[in-house]
Amino acid sequence: MKRSQSFAKTTKTVPNDETSRSAKLLLQAGFIYKELAGVYDFLPQGMRVLENIMQVIREEMDALGAEELRLTALQNKSVWESSGRWDDSVLDVWFKTKLNAGGELGLAPTHEEPITRLMQGYISSYKDLPVYAYQFQTKFRNELRAKSGILRTREFMMKDLYSFSKNRAEHDEFYERCAAAYQKIFARLGIGDTTFRTFASGGAFSKFSDEFQTLCEVGEDTIYLDREKGIAINEEVYNDDTIRELGLDKTKLEQHKSAEVGNIFTLGYRFSEALDLCFNDENGVRQQVFMGSYGIGPSRVMGVIAENLSDEHGLCWPDEIAPYRYYLIGIGEAAQKVCAELYAKAPENIIWDDRDTARNGEKFADADLMGIPYRVVVSDKTLADGKIELKNRKTGDVELLTIADFTNKLV
Repeated sequence: MKRSQSFAKTTKTVPNDETSRSAKLLLQAGFIYKELAGVYDFLPQGMRVLENIMQVIREEMDALGAEELRLTALQNKSVWESSGRWDDSVLDVWFKTKLNAGGELGLAPTHEEPITRLMQGYISSYKDLPVYAYQFQTKFRNELRAKSGILRTREFMMKDLYSFSKNRAEHDEFYERCAAAYQKIFARLGIGDTTFRTFASGGAFSKFSDEFQTLCEVGEDTIYLDREKGIAINEEVYNDDTIRELGLDKTKLEQHKSAEVGNIFTLGYRFSEALDLCFNDENGVRQQVFMGSYGIGPSRVMGVIAENLSDEHGLCWPDEIAPYRYYLIGIGEAAQKVCAELYAKAPENIIWDDRDTARNGEKFADADLMGIPYRVVVSDKTLADGKIELKNRKTGDVELLTIADFTNKLV
């Protein structure tokens, strides 16, 4: 990407109602644009980060043997009436709309009901199970109060996976494999050291669910962490009985603010019973399918990473999800020619700040603000010695490389 050809610009101003560091930086860096409270557009650089996060998640879901699909955002009222969750008193975050032709639709806040109905056409025998299906889908939730930029919004991207098993034992085996996959995902995203499996309320579905909570000062949750064991308890279920049941020592638990970046639920028969999703077992006996639900919010994760991994100079993206790996700056006439040659070798990995209207100091500041992992400076001065400068955004380390050595990094 050439900066001179991109419509998205960095800015020093942000809306007055933005208070979180992540929201301010993402807006200033030109990664997102605010439409209204809780509703954000993802600009080209922000979209690349979001897509990279989704690709990490996709790879780990595929490794579990799950298949990707895409369900509709518009929801059939009758399907949700079957489970009792169409009623606003039961599920209070609905956005609903009326059809001109008559009838009412909803915008999906989640997808347990529609995917359960869909599976009625594909599951009828024990030979059809297990099934693991996931999607990346825009969700809509009429939150009373959106806050902290893209950490809590009314429209957001969600990865939701649903498991369909013959029995509890088969479900439990996959549940633990999925929990391990989640930890691998968060490690790849650069927040593995601060993200912990957390026991939380299972609501109407089970005694406990598992949340994955990242330590974060602007997070909405409070957890009690056993750092040695790498597990935590959400404040909502924090009591002596839970501590004793989990075999934890209360004196070793640390209290922290945190942000939920993922969750996994045992649904059991809650939706298969409501929507009559059954299969015939080995003896021809009709059985209900045992279900689970597994969510990660890629856009929310992006906000948490921006919040936690940034510094006083701006964003600081991990290599695997950065929009580009290198931020290229040329100083001098000969340097610009070399920049053009380097950019041509790997435009998919380079932002070339070729703007002739920006000062060098402004370009350096933008490289830091946008959080690109490496800043590459080609100057007539360093070229005289056959070298270019490479600076690591995270560590601040600077090294001088030959053009040939840097080119080897690109390919």
